[in-house]
Amino acid sequence: MSRIEVAQGDIAAFAGDAIVNAANERMLGGGGVDGAIHRAAGPRLYKACLEVAEVRPGVRCPTGESRITPGFDLPARYVIHTVGPVWRGGSHGEERLLASCYRSALVLARDHAVRAIAFPAISCGVYGFPIDRAAAIAVGEVGQFLSGDDSIERVTMMAFGQDVFSALQRAANALR
Repeated sequence: MSRIEVAQGDIAAFAGDAIVNAANERMLGGGGVDGAIHRAAGPRLYKACLEVAEVRPGVRCPTGESRITPGFDLPARYVIHTVGPVWRGGSHGEERLLASCYRSALVLARDHAVRAIAFPAISCGVYGFPIDRAAAIAVGEVGQFLSGDDSIERVTMMAFGQDVFSALQRAANALR
């Protein structure tokens, strides 16, 4: 049985140990997945994000990196915030940065004894990353990480819409 599953639904309702937030560099909420997670987690998440040290003015989490906070009012214990790249045609390191999002989030998950984690389709919304390319990178990075680490028991690739669900399902099937 694969440790990677694809599901469609609201990531904020995921009842595992951690969910990944497709955040912006400020980590203070926004639209899409980020806004939904902040609303569901309640105001303590915003306060916790404010406490994350800025690495430069206005940037708490640079693109391709991840930070962790408690989940507060969410079913998940943790929120792992990661900042995906904005798609600029593919010649600006976007694929490398997206892969780094998944790897850095999984390292934080492992370091915090996370057994079950859910990822959204990072950068596939307003950041404009092509969905099929993003799905292949996501599933590939998760699969590679899990092949060398057995601490995480289940990774759910959570899709909000049917197009993302289908792309993630194709990528997961290709990995098997």
